[in-house]
Amino acid sequence: MDVINSILPTVQHLGVFGYWLILLIALSESLAFIGSVIPGAVLVTLAGFLSAHGYLDIGDLIWFAAIGAILGDSLSYWFGTKGTRFFKEENRLLKRAHLERGEGFFKKHGGKSVLLGRFVGPLRPIIPFIAGLSQMNKWQFLFWNILSGFLWATAHLLLGYFFGGTLNVIEAWSTRAGIFIIAIIVLVIFIKIVMKYSRPFFSFLKSLALSVRDAIVRNPDIQKIVQRYPRSFAFVKRRLDVDAFFGLPFTLLLIAFIYVLSLFVGTVQDIITAESLVLADTRVANLLYAFRDAELIKVFLWITLLAKWQVIISFGLITSILLWLWGKRKYIVPFWITISGSYLFYTLSKIIIHRPRPYIAYYLETGYSFPSGHSTIALAFYGFLAYILFNECKKQGKTKANILFGSLIIILGVGLSRIYLGVHYLSDVWGGYLLGALWLIIGISMVEWLKRKKPEKTVSISRNVKSVFVILPIIGLIFYSVFALEYHPPLNRTISASATFITRNIQDIFKEENLPTFTETLTGDNQEPISLVIVAKDDETFVRNIESAGWILADRPNVSSMLSLIKAALLNQTYKRAPMTPSFWNANVHDFGFEKPTRAQSVRERHHARFWKTNVKTPEGESVYLGTVSLDTGIKWLVTHKIAPDIDTERELLFSDLEKAGLISASRKIQSVEPVLGENFTGDPFFTDGKVYILFLK
Repeated sequence: MDVINSILPTVQHLGVFGYWLILLIALSESLAFIGSVIPGAVLVTLAGFLSAHGYLDIGDLIWFAAIGAILGDSLSYWFGTKGTRFFKEENRLLKRAHLERGEGFFKKHGGKSVLLGRFVGPLRPIIPFIAGLSQMNKWQFLFWNILSGFLWATAHLLLGYFFGGTLNVIEAWSTRAGIFIIAIIVLVIFIKIVMKYSRPFFSFLKSLALSVRDAIVRNPDIQKIVQRYPRSFAFVKRRLDVDAFFGLPFTLLLIAFIYVLSLFVGTVQDIITAESLVLADTRVANLLYAFRDAELIKVFLWITLLAKWQVIISFGLITSILLWLWGKRKYIVPFWITISGSYLFYTLSKIIIHRPRPYIAYYLETGYSFPSGHSTIALAFYGFLAYILFNECKKQGKTKANILFGSLIIILGVGLSRIYLGVHYLSDVWGGYLLGALWLIIGISMVEWLKRKKPEKTVSISRNVKSVFVILPIIGLIFYSVFALEYHPPLNRTISASATFITRNIQDIFKEENLPTFTETLTGDNQEPISLVIVAKDDETFVRNIESAGWILADRPNVSSMLSLIKAALLNQTYKRAPMTPSFWNANVHDFGFEKPTRAQSVRERHHARFWKTNVKTPEGESVYLGTVSLDTGIKWLVTHKIAPDIDTERELLFSDLEKAGLISASRKIQSVEPVLGENFTGDPFFTDGKVYILFLK
């Protein structure tokens, strides 16, 4: 880290030349003649790293790097139109083997290879050459060249920018993580060696295992033990029989079932007894509530309906008909047993656990919260469909991977939709997945047993029947679309805080009402202590007074505001109402965020104040707000800010602004906690004297 820090001032003196240097690097890295030995991707990533420290502008870098990459590929394309005479096997840089690899890649992917090849190591400078050699249409090449150039430049620069923002974190953890990193590197190298020499390696392992087995079996002492306990060893032998269902297949399925069952029981126990899990659930729910957006709600409503019982029944009937016509009838009964068992058990679990729904639910749902029925059915139903397709798919590798990936996306999407819409907690979804997995294992076990008991005959499908395999899925999609368009659940209009408390001594608010004195991370660890207690007539008066002191109310985090924030951060522009990273107090995300620009007039640097509205009121009916203040000094990880450690100065700044504006009717400063030296959730250090202002606003 010291070496990196020592070269940063040198980079600063490059000025505008630094951008042109990146253009030349990106251009050289894309040339067919020298690109193979130019570490352009590494150097461009390093430029992004430097931009995170303010020495180069990330927006300008993207333009220069992209233009350089586009020009480099264009020159390589032109060279390609001149023929293959540059490539010779004895040539150290332009080997004939590289050309053949590029030709194969281009033949496989066509025009898209210009885009894909940009991100594939040694093929990067070869693919444009092959495009020219193959007389690819120049306008088609130009389209893919420009698109891939900007994607390549943006991806590498943002990668460097991200790690540039985490320099201090890397420095803090480098010593402790060194051994772990070395172990990972060694493991990766080992896996690569195994992959390269897999066939002889595994043949050797098999031979070694058989030799060890034979040696053990022939051992006289072992033979005596086997003769003494014949039933026990016969039982073990049957459990490991690969050909019989009640051998190794059943053994593995049983182990999986017991393991998943233990996870489910442990989750239930944690929900009943572990307060930390319940609070973590609440924080996650409140966090997603803070990011709730009207457009995303529509998207997640469609996703969540993929596991609604009406849709599942219709999809299930269509699946059963297709399986019957296909001659794969062994799946049908286990399929419905899996669905029915999942439905029955999650219903019973809801009644037994009796967990209330989150109060921040977007719409009203009947029944209790744990486990999530949608998550249970999603894993059972779509998991079983994936099992059928995986079993019956004749193609290997890519197709089967796509089947598993697609089903996983649907299952995870349904679970995320339940949390985002606020109708379930995170542990509800996890419990639903586990319960669905239990019944999926049962269903798969039944199919595997039926397959070995009575193998099915292959059924030929006529042309008329084949048309049904197209028509029925289309009917299912139409039903799902119409159902989703007509689905309008009753909205939850009762989102409110818990009961209100009256305090007669605002100075003892934390002791009287047993309120936390610290903000929290998502996992419940303490962060900055509360530094401001403000009493105001109502929300409108509170916001008006803070804004009158020169602090601006931040926008709510949604798709539009977050995109605007990212744009302003990348281009180092101002965004006076930029949304804030959520912070927790008493398991709740802050209700109000205020910011004040610094002289830099940049979204990367600003004064921040976060406030939570409590359920405490004064005898006069005024509301009580608790807050923290900090100074953002830069963007880190592209999602949050780095704060200055002296948070007391920021507390004094907000107090001074309110006082100068004549908005305070009474104030007092008291010791709330002992002086603190700590870190926030991103590892930024802070220190404070532990004092808090109590302010009454006019």
